[in-house]
Amino acid sequence: MKQLVLIALFFCGSLAMAQVPKGAWKSQEPTGSTSTLIVADNYLTIASYSVLNKYYERTEGGPFTMQGDQMTYTPEFNPSDTAKVGIPIVFTVSKKDGVLTLKYEESMVWMKIDESENAPLAGAWRITERANDGQSDLVKIHQQGTRKTLKILSGTRFQWIAFDTAEKTFYNTGGGTYTLKNGKYSERIEFFSKDNNRVGNTVTFDYKLDNGRWDHKGMSTAGKPVHEIWEKIK
Repeated sequence: MKQLVLIALFFCGSLAMAQVPKGAWKSQEPTGSTSTLIVADNYLTIASYSVLNKYYERTEGGPFTMQGDQMTYTPEFNPSDTAKVGIPIVFTVSKKDGVLTLKYEESMVWMKIDESENAPLAGAWRITERANDGQSDLVKIHQQGTRKTLKILSGTRFQWIAFDTAEKTFYNTGGGTYTLKNGKYSERIEFFSKDNNRVGNTVTFDYKLDNGRWDHKGMSTAGKPVHEIWEKIK
């Protein structure tokens, strides 16, 4: 019960990390739901969901800075509490033996899933180009305005998010696990905010990295052609 209270406090405006604990972390609840935290570059995301019940609960995330054991996190999206967007939160963080402790008003404990070392796609990515409706030509997107589509990856996990910080508007998110092999990038969906029927699906794309650009091409979970360019957040 205490752990559930801590997670609830976390989602009400608390989110944290460790001495730059890059990688993925999780907290398993007695109810069966999972909270997953991904730290990549200077950005973090968290999602709460149940794979068994195909249930998406909530998410939030944004950039952070570290000074000693203090993390300053500024949420860019939080659809459950938009008043928190843009308001910095300072946490005391510690990491030991695969356990991450985040302290704000209470202490929250996360267990290590993976790290980001030697993972070619680990990082925080922003979509910059897309071929629309199966066309061959790539078109620049999200170059103006405050709308963003991001994909945050650890060594084995991913989450993507579409939102507009200035408008405090949240559009969609999804995530799960991924693998890389022989030029193929495969995702297994564990949560999808707009369509829980896609949970459990696996989709595979061709990928290549070229000067910080991630070329991503294949078919979506809806069976539509996808060709996108993603670039690391600077």
